[in-house]
Amino acid sequence: MAESAWHERGVTRRALLSTVGVGLAGSAGCLARGEDSGLEGEINIDGSNTVLPHSAAVAEEFQWQNNRVQIPVQGSGTGAGFQRFCTGETDIQNASREILPEEEELAAENGIEYLEIEALLDGIAVWANPENDWCDCLTVEELNAIWESGSTVETWSDVRDEWPDEEIALYGRDSASGTFDYFTEAINGEYGNIRTDYSESADTNVIVRGVRGNQYALGFGGAGYYYENEDDLKLLGVDDGEGCVRPTTESIEDESYTPLSRPMYVYLRRDQLTREEFRAFARFYFEEDETDDEGLTYTQTAARSVGFYAIPEETVEESSRELEDTIEEVQ
Repeated sequence: MAESAWHERGVTRRALLSTVGVGLAGSAGCLARGEDSGLEGEINIDGSNTVLPHSAAVAEEFQWQNNRVQIPVQGSGTGAGFQRFCTGETDIQNASREILPEEEELAAENGIEYLEIEALLDGIAVWANPENDWCDCLTVEELNAIWESGSTVETWSDVRDEWPDEEIALYGRDSASGTFDYFTEAINGEYGNIRTDYSESADTNVIVRGVRGNQYALGFGGAGYYYENEDDLKLLGVDDGEGCVRPTTESIEDESYTPLSRPMYVYLRRDQLTREEFRAFARFYFEEDETDDEGLTYTQTAARSVGFYAIPEETVEESSRELEDTIEEVQ
């Protein structure tokens, strides 16, 4: 077997994100040294910009071991990706939230049947500028007051009297993002409930740069982006009534970081499971990574390699069983 690609070469979230726009297959020159297993074909992946590094890592490792299979990975956003997936344009959909009822209807209208797999865990982090020396933590109620539709909060002193009377510059994900959907539901009570006067972006790196450039800024995004930019951001705690908790491996995997810890998903088209290379790639998520000392599967080691968090073993077993049951049904 060829050596593990990401462990061997130290692949990071940032390196994998650099492949966006050209697709992972477009950067596969380094994969030419991988192994020819006899499998060949192309598998198209789109969806969550947040989940993209995980999917790209799994795809890169699979291509390392099957170097005649091409797997372009794009990150149009969960909502935009579902529009393509539900009309049959793509084979696999990454999602940072579950599919919505209207998306289920679109898939049904187009005869697209799918399997939902919980693949990794993440936390949505709340960031401030490193020069912010007054705020270390926000309660869920304060976050709601800042971000809800129709909010009257304009300055930091509107949140707490002792904080600066300076306007808060707000940065967050756009409405095509599953991170947007999850954040608005968890903090404001329903999908899409958010004020309209914030700087929105489809690219979390733009949010990072915005918060980095303004002492009075506040933003949110996947926790992994904070750990890639620790010198440029200040990580805030979130108090859900049990004290301030920051998103870490421990607080996300033990579910104490609430309400902003979340599972993230991979959606597989059932009809594509009749293809040998597609079945092999789907099963690859749940195969043991032989280079991992803990005996984790590829979906778990990929998650940790690019700054996410591993799903528990019972979820691996359940998802793997559902995949095998589906494969048996479609063949």
